[in-house]
Amino acid sequence: MPVLEVKNLDNETVGRLELRDEVFGVELKETLIWEAVRHYTASGRRGTHATKTRGDVSGSNRKPWRQKGTGRARHGQTRSPIWRHGGTVFGPQPRDYSYRFPQKKRLGALRSALSEKIRQNQIVVVDRLELEAARTKEFVKVMDALQIGTKLLVVDSLENVNALLSSRNLPKVKYIPGSGLNIYDVLDHPTILFSKESILQLQEVLAQ
Repeated sequence: MPVLEVKNLDNETVGRLELRDEVFGVELKETLIWEAVRHYTASGRRGTHATKTRGDVSGSNRKPWRQKGTGRARHGQTRSPIWRHGGTVFGPQPRDYSYRFPQKKRLGALRSALSEKIRQNQIVVVDRLELEAARTKEFVKVMDALQIGTKLLVVDSLENVNALLSSRNLPKVKYIPGSGLNIYDVLDHPTILFSKESILQLQEVLAQ
């Protein structure tokens, strides 16, 4: 059973937190994590790229010259793809890249990635992430005290306004609620900072 130290904002240990093996103690499944990341990035693609076909480019539908008797190849219009400034054949068109990914596999990938984070000592839990004021330097003080680096994923309630506003100006810090945790952010940030309440709520969701 994984056991994490619970610290206060001065980096003092104030307790210990026992987590479930079926959530934070599973084996690393690299293929499952890769599938989850691929699904996440595909779903985020805008898919708005487009090329002009022969029906979209500027030009006339008039036949450039008569069919026979000129010695030149026959053509029906100047917008043909074989003409300069003609349309593009089989070019990219707007499309939706997202696809269905089973929820069990998505949650399984999160469990696997978070379990590996714990094994690598890359998860920090604090009892409460309460700041006196909504100021960036207040959050920087917390980061310095906890010695967690500058690139950080913070998981706590959106109702914690001071922490939310204090962290949003830091370019390498991302603040999200537990319901917004995704596989890409977990892998993209070397350290994850949880409040005790948020990691327990996440555990209940991932245990389903």
